[in-house]
Amino acid sequence: MQGGYRGFYSKNTVKLTPKVVNDIHKRGGTTLLTSRGGHDTVKIVDSIQDRGINQVYIIGGDGTQKGAALIHEEVEKRGMKVAVAGIPKTIDNDIAVIDKSFGFDTAVEEAQRAINAAHVEVECVENGVGVVKLMGRYSGFIAMHATLASRDVDCCLIPESPFYLEGQGGLFQFIESRMKENGHVVIVIAEGAGQEFVAQSIHDVNQKDASGNRLLLDVGLWLSHKIKDHFTQVREMDVNMKYIDPTYMIRAIPSNASDNIYCTLLAQSAVHGAMAGYTGFTVGPVNGKHAYIPIARVTETQNTVRLTDRMWARLLSSTNQPSFLNSCDDILLQQERVDRDMVDMIHKMKITST
Repeated sequence: MQGGYRGFYSKNTVKLTPKVVNDIHKRGGTTLLTSRGGHDTVKIVDSIQDRGINQVYIIGGDGTQKGAALIHEEVEKRGMKVAVAGIPKTIDNDIAVIDKSFGFDTAVEEAQRAINAAHVEVECVENGVGVVKLMGRYSGFIAMHATLASRDVDCCLIPESPFYLEGQGGLFQFIESRMKENGHVVIVIAEGAGQEFVAQSIHDVNQKDASGNRLLLDVGLWLSHKIKDHFTQVREMDVNMKYIDPTYMIRAIPSNASDNIYCTLLAQSAVHGAMAGYTGFTVGPVNGKHAYIPIARVTETQNTVRLTDRMWARLLSSTNQPSFLNSCDDILLQQERVDRDMVDMIHKMKITST
């Protein structure tokens, strides 16, 4: 099916043979095309039934997996013998349960190039301030990992960690101290960070895309303007702003070696699961072991950076940035929740045979 869920409404399909897909792993983007929205569960399952399809593999991120869960429910409701398998694919790494999602490693690797470009630019000018905006609507994994890998970043801002600009311990104060120390600053910010600040000056902040996601405002441009205004108007100091938004450069490149291998394993796991008679599952590594996970378990929450985890502590140690927290009470302690229905859900994954 081409064009995401909309492809189920089309009469034309693309036959995938070994020859057709022989070199697609060497290209960026998606051969099957993609789209937002267009999910009508009843029509999709009608199409599956009319075409006589008995295995459906659905590739995509959190929203796509939620759609897969609805399709599975409708298939079960109709008593159809159809295996529905989800394959997680999103560079944001925000899919729950699994260790990481396909595309994440490639995105982090490419994000480093943008950070390096910003670092080179600010080193070559007086009072250089570089701002790099990376993808991450609700999860700051790309920003965090790219920052750790780069080692050239002075401050990393993510959606999970609130920050403030002015006052003691604020971002402006930190930038000033780094400017005095190094003569330049590099800031990485995830696209979902600081949205509450940007929204204060925008009236229509509740617009949504075709998939129902809230449209994000350009926090990178907003932050660049705020920093510029602070130094020129408050500190009466000229700064050279360098803003880089590599969003589509990161998303459109071919996958790296790590993701190529990972993608192959995901595909093989999905096929093995469907051929074994399982349905309503998503594949992925859990604690290093590839597993079949009930789709409902994957879609009930999102994977986000935990501020109490060691990885975030490593980042703070690497950048020496402030935590932007006034007290330990501000840290939201998250505990692992045991899903008592997991065993029952796994049993339900088996297609009922007669």
